[in-house]
Amino acid sequence: MKPESVNKLLEKSFRSNWNRPALSNYRGETLLYSDLARHIAKIHLAFSHNGIVPGDKIVVCSRNQAHWAVCFLAAMTYGAVPVPLLHEFKPGNIHYLVNHSEAKVFFVERSIWDGLNAEEMPGLTAVIQIEDYQVLYFRGDDPDFFRPHLERWYKQAYPKGLRPADLHYYEDAPEDLAILSYTSGTSGFSKGVMIPSRAVWSNVYFMHENLPMIDNTSRVVSILPAAHMYGMMFEFFFEMVMGCHVYFLNKAPSPKVIADAFAEIRPNVIYAVPLIVEKIYKSLRKTVPAGEELCRALVDFFGGNFEEIVIGGAPLNPEVEREFRKIKFPFTIGYGMTECAPIITYSRWFKGRMYSCGVTAPNIEIRIDSKAPHLIPGEVQVRGANVFLGYYKNEDATAEAFSSDGWFRTGDVGILDNDGYLYLRGRTKCMILGASGQNIYPEEVEAALNNMPYVVHSLVVEDNGKLIGLIYPDYRQAHLDGFTVKSLADHLAGCLSEVNKLFPNFSHIATLELMPEDFELTPKGSIKRYLYQRNRPS
Repeated sequence: MKPESVNKLLEKSFRSNWNRPALSNYRGETLLYSDLARHIAKIHLAFSHNGIVPGDKIVVCSRNQAHWAVCFLAAMTYGAVPVPLLHEFKPGNIHYLVNHSEAKVFFVERSIWDGLNAEEMPGLTAVIQIEDYQVLYFRGDDPDFFRPHLERWYKQAYPKGLRPADLHYYEDAPEDLAILSYTSGTSGFSKGVMIPSRAVWSNVYFMHENLPMIDNTSRVVSILPAAHMYGMMFEFFFEMVMGCHVYFLNKAPSPKVIADAFAEIRPNVIYAVPLIVEKIYKSLRKTVPAGEELCRALVDFFGGNFEEIVIGGAPLNPEVEREFRKIKFPFTIGYGMTECAPIITYSRWFKGRMYSCGVTAPNIEIRIDSKAPHLIPGEVQVRGANVFLGYYKNEDATAEAFSSDGWFRTGDVGILDNDGYLYLRGRTKCMILGASGQNIYPEEVEAALNNMPYVVHSLVVEDNGKLIGLIYPDYRQAHLDGFTVKSLADHLAGCLSEVNKLFPNFSHIATLELMPEDFELTPKGSIKRYLYQRNRPS
């Protein structure tokens, strides 16, 4: 199917849903689609009068909130390239990435801007406070261009006010650069992923075909980082194309905040990372017996009005998955990457298979780099409409990411069964080579360690030829249960033998070490592995 202009899909949606709610800050401001269109029109005028042209980069950096969405959509529908940066990035990282992206305008939350320095970003034309469009910095003669002039320009352009027929957004072509997304993963090196319009369209098409429960009456709660491709595409962008109402949680998504929001909003579909779902499951499991009662408690916690929970971003703990399937909880596991904007595989919850992340999405192909792809794990490789253009200003990394015959090398290892279901084993970069040449996938061992009592997070590292299990336990609960740090360490060491029985000898953990503080995590909840590497045998 031939890709359509993404901006024209947005234009059509805004016109059709003019008087419907579009964006809300939970228990705060709500913008109708007409309000959203007016904000966008004013920003377009400011761009035009200050020399911004299609293709220019526009950085957007804040916590999840309605005006983040306004600025992102304003850049895209103008033909500029939005560059969403995670608000968790350190000031030095933000300075570097703004410069690396060659951005002209920077929309930023005030609390983030207070830690930044405009002189460190000499290529910027303007810095705009995202909450209210106040000019924080302007490299020119008129720092008030967003204020009195803007209202005058708007009245001149739309003397009768903005109407649906006035919307004429930039018509993007399939190979146009639509989004520049900087990764923040476990390797520690941010790369600018160049996502073309066709990849955005292909993800929209996938969701339209596979999530029929979503229409312009749907409500969605955005709890994932909007600057990350999973949250951006699944909790926000597709919803704008469909005319949905998106509620942004502009607070940390604790179980209490999530429970209150879901009970009040009662969303129609839910997207989550395993960290959130597992935390809620463990909390309910303490007081609710297994079976139908546990399933009802989980459904009620998430608002009781959803067709399925889509889990992605990281592997789901196998024990939790087994329990969910046993009680027939409506969840599914998808698989994707920023480089595919993000979807690669998915299946509806009632078609899912144990430990699989679904079948190949439309418009793409998967192959396993293995002599027997359904038996012997190999690298998962992808080609098709979803695949990115390359890494921005990084030809070496781009060349390394593709095979000689043009397939994107995901770096993930898995098998593909005869029915097309993908089963992931781990990351090629995380794989540890055993003393006799065995491939050890630490993620599998970590999933078992995470099932031990009191374990919050674990990480398996190699130290001089031995496997060490780094554990961050729930110190508070252990203390309430009468453990000291020493007795807790002894208790966990006693549990280790049961974990080791699950794996061959070459995957056995030699010893456990308790971490005094939690691991540093990515926005998806994955541990930043590169921070905890040990000495490897020479």
